[in-house]
Amino acid sequence: MPATGKGSAHDPARRRFLCLCAGAGLGAAAVACDHTSVNRPSTAADSRRPEADRGRTGTRDWRTVSSGPPDAVAGYTDRISVTPGQECGLHVSTTASSFRVSAFRVGWYGGSHARLVWRSGPVRGRARPAGRALSATRTVRADWPRTLAFGTEGWPEGAYLLRLDADNGHQRYVPLIVRSTHGAGRTVLLHAPATWQAYNRWGGSSLYNGASGAYATRSLAVSFDRPYDVNGAEKFLVYEWAAVVLAERLDIPLAYTTGTDLHHDPGVLRGATALLCLGHDEYWTPEQRRHVAEARDAGTNVAFLGANTCFRRVRLEGGDPEGGGTGAGRTVVCYKTSYRDDPCYPSRPALVTTDFRQAPGADPESSLTGVLYEGYPVDAPYVVHAADHWLYEGTGARPGESFDHLVGVEYDRVTPGSPVPEPLEITAHSPLVCAGARGHSDSAYYTAPSGAGVFATGTMRWVEALMAGTPDGGRDHGMDARTRAFVTRTTENLLRAFAEGPAARHRPAPRPNTRQVYGTPV
Repeated sequence: MPATGKGSAHDPARRRFLCLCAGAGLGAAAVACDHTSVNRPSTAADSRRPEADRGRTGTRDWRTVSSGPPDAVAGYTDRISVTPGQECGLHVSTTASSFRVSAFRVGWYGGSHARLVWRSGPVRGRARPAGRALSATRTVRADWPRTLAFGTEGWPEGAYLLRLDADNGHQRYVPLIVRSTHGAGRTVLLHAPATWQAYNRWGGSSLYNGASGAYATRSLAVSFDRPYDVNGAEKFLVYEWAAVVLAERLDIPLAYTTGTDLHHDPGVLRGATALLCLGHDEYWTPEQRRHVAEARDAGTNVAFLGANTCFRRVRLEGGDPEGGGTGAGRTVVCYKTSYRDDPCYPSRPALVTTDFRQAPGADPESSLTGVLYEGYPVDAPYVVHAADHWLYEGTGARPGESFDHLVGVEYDRVTPGSPVPEPLEITAHSPLVCAGARGHSDSAYYTAPSGAGVFATGTMRWVEALMAGTPDGGRDHGMDARTRAFVTRTTENLLRAFAEGPAARHRPAPRPNTRQVYGTPV
């Protein structure tokens, strides 16, 4: 949102669950704990792929029931993501005497939406100090000692929710992505932990507000060395979870990664059929953006299921001059409107952390997404323009048909005069009023010379609509079952087509219509 608005799988030692307990009388001794695997796959390499998990039994007991007060139980991992078999550490604070950890893999699972992959034995609880703030950037960190470590042997690639169950009855999530190292022939799901962290107010500060609640006292950099606020996984559950469930339900090969991983290594995109950016993916590094554009130019289709995508330019940094931290790349830097205070200004303009469209180093996101972020907040109907587009096949939608509340809370549009790839077709054109000004939200589709297709929904509520009107709908903003059916079928059409390879080779070409829609030369 704008700143102004707001080891080996056969090694027995690797199969042990090591609890580094710091409770009274235990010191820092490592003790072997129960490492129970539920419906554990075979150790063959193929068992790590998501498809191998689709026929397994899920559980409905994956939701949290009571978060309790903020200090009841909370934690964070010392890795943003892991590869299957890699060890990960948990840093936990709780006022309870003990807690357990349950690892749930998100998927379809016959409508259960998750599978219990692993559960720990009881772990001694201990309350840790509140976070500390680094003076230079007002970065809040917990820097708690590692409470326990666990291995991920046999865990299929995917999106996981680690649930902390304290013996006082309170629970919280810790999200973890078990990422893919190879994505050839697969649709890659791109998770957005940099954006989760940007909005995270644990300890009192985010990239939007400081401890006083004011924008002027906000953090200029935020750290992964702290828990997420609210239930521990709010942004994942609101903007990503439903799309994961839908993609897992379809019979298409999938791979998983994060934006921070693409920043370091784009290897998972080599030969990928598609990249799926989820509902709110605002904060990108220039390296991540370059790697996605290069994949598109090599024939990988790209879908943007949200709005406000690739809006902020950030850096990933490790450590800090005041000490602490668990590893490199665990700090997200974004000075925004204070970009002149960024140490990269003015010597390295392409790395200055502000909006991509702003100087220095201006490079509007529309050259990648086809649409430009325009505003917040908004609530408006989604209006179909090109009802005969292949994306809408089977929806029954007619030209001008609308779906209430689907445009919100942020939106994008095709903006005449901004850099956009061609040929580009506006498929939905939705009138709205934002902050008293009239405007439009657009869904748009274009193809690259490589044959790759690129689709942007232009609204942040697309993923939320996938569960609208259901018990799992959460914040559905008044969207109904009709809207859910429309969005679900359109998304299925998109994912199935993009899974076939470069869309220009097997789907009709875009029909350029920006001038027709807006009455203005592009």
